[in-house]
Amino acid sequence: MKFTAAASWFVSFLLSVSVVQGQSDWRVTCGSTKICALKGSTVEIRCRYTYPSRRNGLYTEVQNKFWYTKLSRAEPVDLRTDSQYSGRVEYSYNNNDCTLRITDLRESDSAEYKFSFTTNQRDRSYTGSPGVTLTVTDLQVKEEHDSYSYSRRIYCHSVCYLPGRSSYIWYRNGEKIQGKTSYYYQNDYDYYYSSSHKYGDSYSCALSGHEDFPSPSVCVRGQTCNKVTYTHRNICAFKGSSVDISSTYSSSSYHVTSKFWFSPDRSHQWKNPSQPQDLREDSQYAGRVQVPETWTGSTLRITDLTESDSVQYRFKFSAGRFEWGSSLPGTTLTVKDPDLSVQVIWSSTGPKLNCQSSCITDRSSFVWYKNETKIWEETSPSYRGYVDPADTYSCAYKSYKSPPVYAPPVPQVSMSPHGDTMKDSSVSLTCSSDANPAAKYTWYKKNQTLRSREQKLVLNSVQPSDSGEYYCTAENELGKMTSKNVFVNVKYGPKSSNVSVSPSGDIVEGSSVKLTCSSDANPAATYTWYKGNQTLLQGPEGTYTFTSISSMDSGIYFCKSENQYSQMNSPSLSVEVQYPPKPPSVSVSPAGEIVEGSSVNLTCSSDANPAANYTWYKENEDSPKASGQNFTITDFRAEHSGNYYCEAQNKRGGHNSTLHLIAAAGARTSAAITTITAILLVIILLAVFLWIRRYKIFTQQSEGGERPNNRAQLNMGPVFYSTSAGAQKQPEEDYEDLHYASIHLCLNQEDALYSNIRPTQPCRQNEEEVDVEYSIVKTDNARSAPRTRHQEDGEDSFALYSTVNKSNVNGT
Repeated sequence: MKFTAAASWFVSFLLSVSVVQGQSDWRVTCGSTKICALKGSTVEIRCRYTYPSRRNGLYTEVQNKFWYTKLSRAEPVDLRTDSQYSGRVEYSYNNNDCTLRITDLRESDSAEYKFSFTTNQRDRSYTGSPGVTLTVTDLQVKEEHDSYSYSRRIYCHSVCYLPGRSSYIWYRNGEKIQGKTSYYYQNDYDYYYSSSHKYGDSYSCALSGHEDFPSPSVCVRGQTCNKVTYTHRNICAFKGSSVDISSTYSSSSYHVTSKFWFSPDRSHQWKNPSQPQDLREDSQYAGRVQVPETWTGSTLRITDLTESDSVQYRFKFSAGRFEWGSSLPGTTLTVKDPDLSVQVIWSSTGPKLNCQSSCITDRSSFVWYKNETKIWEETSPSYRGYVDPADTYSCAYKSYKSPPVYAPPVPQVSMSPHGDTMKDSSVSLTCSSDANPAAKYTWYKKNQTLRSREQKLVLNSVQPSDSGEYYCTAENELGKMTSKNVFVNVKYGPKSSNVSVSPSGDIVEGSSVKLTCSSDANPAATYTWYKGNQTLLQGPEGTYTFTSISSMDSGIYFCKSENQYSQMNSPSLSVEVQYPPKPPSVSVSPAGEIVEGSSVNLTCSSDANPAANYTWYKENEDSPKASGQNFTITDFRAEHSGNYYCEAQNKRGGHNSTLHLIAAAGARTSAAITTITAILLVIILLAVFLWIRRYKIFTQQSEGGERPNNRAQLNMGPVFYSTSAGAQKQPEEDYEDLHYASIHLCLNQEDALYSNIRPTQPCRQNEEEVDVEYSIVKTDNARSAPRTRHQEDGEDSFALYSTVNKSNVNGT
């Protein structure tokens, strides 16, 4: 059986009750407290550790974890730094599970194993106690005298309890005894085999199913017998190197006649499948196999090893008629690529170095190098000097040299993709540091710990909140370094646009006012201010300032934010400028003259913000007449006449209207107007009547044969307006029936619209008649005789004279 198959078997057992070690939230829990394993096999010890996730406001982080069996100066010694275990110990961790794996077990590995871990909490380290006790046993064949049968019997013995104890395999002279197993056992450790024993026979036993770990062959009767003993059950060697596989043998009575090495794994190459073939005759080993001769043993030397040489090798000899069997397991060789390396282990006193390889068999021929310079005094697999993180260290074993180990240099951070990082895209940051052992990475965002332990930090669907400075640390057991910051700048178009006004509150005319537009955008947006559809200002600054704002600046404002990715309009902002009332204007309804007894409505209007409050006053009176924009006098009388004004007032100030004069018309004025209207109507009717009468007389004379005189025709009109001398020279007797009427118009500044109608007396004694006009109305008396020519020339029997005198009181 190959070694790889054998190494996968672990001999261990679990007690019926698991043990919990620890107290409070700090504890170590293991599967069992005792394990029994066979020499040469591999064992795994499993435990689980727990600790509080947070303590004293600090998140707990495990800084170091290891197994130990010994103490040095009261400090645990990590098994990886113990030369006894060099190359045979491996730790593995899965979450909080910890596993110790020890290969090629030796009896000296029997000990109590404890797990310990330290954290970043102050003075806080924890060790599970009690630990797990490992016992390594080698199967042994022993004989004893049977007092009942007076014979000797043999049994297979182990020093601890092994599973599968009911089935053992026995070998005699290197050949498996077919059909023979242990028939009974005396206790948990001793398993008997009963058979007859011949002189010179040797016996070996193995646990069934695990024949790769048989006991050494033992002579049952006497000190001399036929047997073969292998120096190593398992050997590991580097590819391309040479290996020596050794054994000792003895014959009970005959001289050895032949001996050779063979491999049962290459039986398919034998000439006779039932007869093992000497390796020196195998073409695969041609020129590479040597068997140096000694008196007590035989050594198989194979040079220029290849991976195909990884098989089991057995020794066979013949002595007279005796032939050693070929079924007892021999030595398994494993050929590997060179895996020499320096293991760095962190301890409380600083880093420790171990030179290790899974194929090292000689533990005394090591060479150490510091910065490629050989350190002559160091020859052990563990470096015992001070380890400086600034230096490099390597070890060598025979002709093989390990790669150097060193602390991480300053790590480099790369970002992908390059260029702008757009919102909702993905970006990855990679931390790189050339370190050995390989560095462990931790990512940070400035002023924030991301606690990411991966070499690559991937930001999916980045948002503006992801913008910032990122850096990483690279750390191994030799040191820790921090990278430079890299800036992740997430670009996006304006996603919001807000406007504000300063100062807040009421805006007063003449004050300084600033409108501010802000937008969340990257790169920063440029701004354009608008009032309605009018563009006001464009630029990178989002402010628009009124140094002395006026009422004309009131209106609706908004701004546009834009960058190369998009644009956005802000909500509208209403700017309302407050100012005191402007000079008010007053209107009168109805317009024109105000008739006594009528209703008068006065309206005051003023541009103001906030809206003005109005108060009405009459000149020379302290108390207001009314409040409100409108002031109504329902029954206007003479005492209401005077000068009125309104006052417009708001919280920003006030202003008065100009004075207005209101004059009232008296009752005599109305009567005079009525009289004049009636007289004028009578005159018009009388003139019409006379004209019709005159026209009839003229028609009758025409019918009587007299041809009318043209001059008479010219004077036929019933009304004559004349200022000629002829009209004034008529005889006095012709004016006996004349009637005079005088109309005087008097102009008075105080009563501008008064009309006075008086009979012939003057307005006042000092009045003088001016611009006298006479209107002569002639009428014919029905009782008169027919007219003569003289009469037709102007001598009428009846006339009316109307004199209109216009007089100015002031003589103008």
